[in-house]
Amino acid sequence: MVDQTVTPLHTPPTLEQVAERAGVSRSTASRAINGGDRVSPEAMIAVADAVSALGYTPNRAARSLVTRRTDSVALVVPEPDERVLSDPFFAGVLNGVSLALSDSDLQLLLLIARPDDASRTVRYLRAGHVDGAIIVSHHRDDSIDRALEESGLPTVFMGRPFTTRSRLSLIDTDNVGGARLATQHLISIGRRRIATITGPADMSAGLDRLEGWRQAVRAAGLADDAIVTGDFTLDGGASAARELVERFPDVDAVFIASDLMAAGAVPVLSAAGRVIPDDLAIVGYDNSGMAVTTKPALTTITQPVVAMARAAGAELVAQLRGEPAREQPMIFEPELVIRDSA
Repeated sequence: MVDQTVTPLHTPPTLEQVAERAGVSRSTASRAINGGDRVSPEAMIAVADAVSALGYTPNRAARSLVTRRTDSVALVVPEPDERVLSDPFFAGVLNGVSLALSDSDLQLLLLIARPDDASRTVRYLRAGHVDGAIIVSHHRDDSIDRALEESGLPTVFMGRPFTTRSRLSLIDTDNVGGARLATQHLISIGRRRIATITGPADMSAGLDRLEGWRQAVRAAGLADDAIVTGDFTLDGGASAARELVERFPDVDAVFIASDLMAAGAVPVLSAAGRVIPDDLAIVGYDNSGMAVTTKPALTTITQPVVAMARAAGAELVAQLRGEPAREQPMIFEPELVIRDSA
């Protein structure tokens, strides 16, 4: 005869069992598990012991209903997919934010806010799907800064937004000072016809690095007309270099506002007959991995991306723990790294 006895499956412990073992009410056990609001220290200890003894795992969905928290934060990048996947800057940002969240229970969501559909991202952020957001690579017209400032969602910007920021914390580097430092180095080695390939005109970093270059050349009594607009991409750097050679054949130095653009520009400039650094000295910006793979290796300005992103993550975690938002910007100082290109 076949034994048809069915062995019962293990049933996970319930909140009621936790409460019974701890000697408290179900509501007290729930409050203790979900943050300890209005729960005595003795009850907190009893519930923690019961949870440990029974191996109880809180229901995440139920916990969210009680706490109105999702235990997730968003890293928002208003850029096309291909740029996020190809630019080493964003890998550094992800690394830094992940490090900041490593000691918390927060999950990190990457939201790529395509330039033509930023409104959808704003709706998602304002609908309560995340507890906070870090915005990086913000553009003037994506409206994310204004929408989040109005929403009250805890938000940290990595890079200066265009609007007033009464409730938005800011982590940035001194882009004006870094570009000025780069250009002053070119002046110090005797260059007198100095061009720049800029970042996008709809990003604060692009405008600030242009301003730093302009301040330096004007202070030295040099012309400030040799400007070519770039877009912080490899292909954009190559295209800008071709324009530079055509429009300003007499330049003897160029400050390029990102290492990625410089990596695209160097082969074009070399193919046009410019010997670097003899005929044309180059300084980039970022001190990314690209700076040591160009031929020659790139003199550049350090932008501590990982440290900045880690600071942005730490600031957001602090806000979610109830600390007031940082009112003054945290600004990282740039440093000049001299290699072979200038």
